[in-house]
Amino acid sequence: MKLSQFKFTLPKNYIAKYPKVPRDSSKLMVLHRDTETIETRKFKNIIDYMEPGDVMVLNDSKVFPARLFGTKEKTKAKIEVFLLRQLSESENIWDVVVDPARKVRIGNRIFFTKNLYCEVIDNTTSRGRIVRFNVKDDFKKYIDRLGKTPLPPYIKRESNEKDKEYYQTVYSKNIGSVAAPAAGLHLTKELIKKIEKKGVHIAYVTLHIGLGIFRLVEVEDLSKHRMDSEFYEITKYNSDLINHSIAKRKKVIAIGTSVVRALESSVITGKNVRPSKGWTDKFIHPPQTLAIVNKLITNFHMPQSTMLMLVCAHAERDFIMKAYKKAIKDNYKFYAYGDAMIIL
Repeated sequence: MKLSQFKFTLPKNYIAKYPKVPRDSSKLMVLHRDTETIETRKFKNIIDYMEPGDVMVLNDSKVFPARLFGTKEKTKAKIEVFLLRQLSESENIWDVVVDPARKVRIGNRIFFTKNLYCEVIDNTTSRGRIVRFNVKDDFKKYIDRLGKTPLPPYIKRESNEKDKEYYQTVYSKNIGSVAAPAAGLHLTKELIKKIEKKGVHIAYVTLHIGLGIFRLVEVEDLSKHRMDSEFYEITKYNSDLINHSIAKRKKVIAIGTSVVRALESSVITGKNVRPSKGWTDKFIHPPQTLAIVNKLITNFHMPQSTMLMLVCAHAERDFIMKAYKKAIKDNYKFYAYGDAMIIL
């Protein structure tokens, strides 16, 4: 497959800037792979496509307020420090992105309050830096108080208090993502309870989503693209839950592409999920197929994005592109705060 095969034109007014309230009121496009037919429902109707004994898998990673704004020592230049991941807990060393990068060099200190600052100790990329914070204890409290919600770059507005609640799944638990697992944003606690009451099992995986999710593919030959590594974990309890449904010939329903990446990264051979923990850079695209997932619930993705390519590994590319064309015609909203689809 080639990059150009995943290209389409999306008008800017189709990008959702604000969340739907309530969460499950968004549109749901239903794609039937066997007949290649399409219907439109509401997201709350996803329960109609689940059966007792199925397992719904959620990514419980939690977005943290990763955007810090400070001033450079001496010059007082305003600097944004975007926290990506903690490299050392004992020394509180972080991998970050800085803006404007040209003003930030090794040895510089950036102050956020009179008691909190970071020192640049290394360069990684043109905008990437390694920094050490002077505070170790209560650092999370500083981040919660000073940090801003890291909305995706395609949402052209500043984050607000509402985003702190809505750019977070209702089941988020393990802190570590700088982008929300968007398909899960549609789920409410009440809808999850209804799904459980129907006899559907709920399993959790953790995959901390990084900024690489927004990085464009720049090579025409997809085999030459390299994904950024992301940390994931699947516990024995949850792998057993998933494997039990598989053994009973029930369906595995993935809520979002991050769940798919975690599940597929855990498979060595066969059709079972193994308990695993580590880093994955797995790039899923056609002609690959999914080993574990039977049904996929996902949002509408960017043109030529790795998420769109993953979706096309689950269903035929031509069918997915037909669905995207219909979504634009029928005024579906795209990306994190947009509408959703379920691929059966």
